[in-house]
Amino acid sequence: MSLRLSVAILGALAAMAGAHAQEQKSAGGGKQATNVAMCTGCHGVPGYKTAFPTVYHVPKIGGQQRAYIEAALKAYRSGDRSHPSMRGIAGSLTDEDIAAFAAYYAGDAK
Repeated sequence: MSLRLSVAILGALAAMAGAHAQEQKSAGGGKQATNVAMCTGCHGVPGYKTAFPTVYHVPKIGGQQRAYIEAALKAYRSGDRSHPSMRGIAGSLTDEDIAAFAAYYAGDAK
């Protein structure tokens, strides 16, 4: 395994562990992820490329429009978009999680 791939995997695992550790009970009694750092492992690295399932440029999402981020995550969750990693991530998100991620990355989070 290459060093670059190892670093990417460790970064993603650390971000997911941090997100899981910071889950809090929402007012409605369910769990809502309050840490949006898990996206930064791939989408926050300038010029980052991944090799799964094929080599491609990973887009930065910071500053993207809120409605676009929400629509993209919901499309991954429903299967309308097909990237395997993103489908797995989005499939675990609630509508509230998606709204929180979109607000944060669009710069609308309060």
